[in-house]
Amino acid sequence: MLHPSYTDLINAVNSGVEPGEEPVVQSRYSIVIATAKRARQLIAGEEAMVYSNGKKPLSVAVEELYESKVKILSEDDTGDGDLENTDSLAETAAEEQQNA
Repeated sequence: MLHPSYTDLINAVNSGVEPGEEPVVQSRYSIVIATAKRARQLIAGEEAMVYSNGKKPLSVAVEELYESKVKILSEDDTGDGDLENTDSLAETAAEEQQNA
């Protein structure tokens, strides 16, 4: 049995969606793609947002999504679908304002 389940993970990822808006994640496939992408980022050297002593990158990625440490951005937000650390959202917004 997977911990958390796909349903729990989808609900956690979509918890920030306003009523009436389309959920970011609608299928298991989307969760698999998002966790695989985040696991590749971790393998490439990005720092984990959760305690990861000895855990495999995919397990860390699932835990980060479940705890909302990483946000899945829809294709409308980024152009190609992407992941973003929730801690860096404010930094990104500040950088965009400085560049404008």
